[in-house]
Amino acid sequence: MSDDRSIEEIREQKLEELQAGREQDSPSELIHIDHQSDLRDTTETHTTVLVDFYADWCGPCQMIEPIVKEIAAETDAAVAKVDIDTNQRLASEHGVRGVPTLLLFADGEPVERAVGMQDKESLLDLIDQYTQS
Repeated sequence: MSDDRSIEEIREQKLEELQAGREQDSPSELIHIDHQSDLRDTTETHTTVLVDFYADWCGPCQMIEPIVKEIAAETDAAVAKVDIDTNQRLASEHGVRGVPTLLLFADGEPVERAVGMQDKESLLDLIDQYTQS
């Protein structure tokens, strides 16, 4: 239980850092989303957010994970991941019917959806349409 508390404390600290005016700084690592409020806070904090709805048992999800990590490190977009098995309600609220499903949020609103395996260039092109460098 103390390990869970430590993880929760770290998450709260990271969220506070994001909300403390780091909107301009895009995290270079993946953001793990566990609740609707986490997703809302992330999409409100960052101008452009790519959200990867995935499942551990999904082969294409495992194949796209390195691409998603590279995008997080290389772009101005924040990149978040939602495990649909532990966040079924959140996935349902966003109309996720298959994985991987990638939703792109701009200014807090979902603007694009990509379902299935995607190549890096396609995702970068999609993000570029909404980022202001």
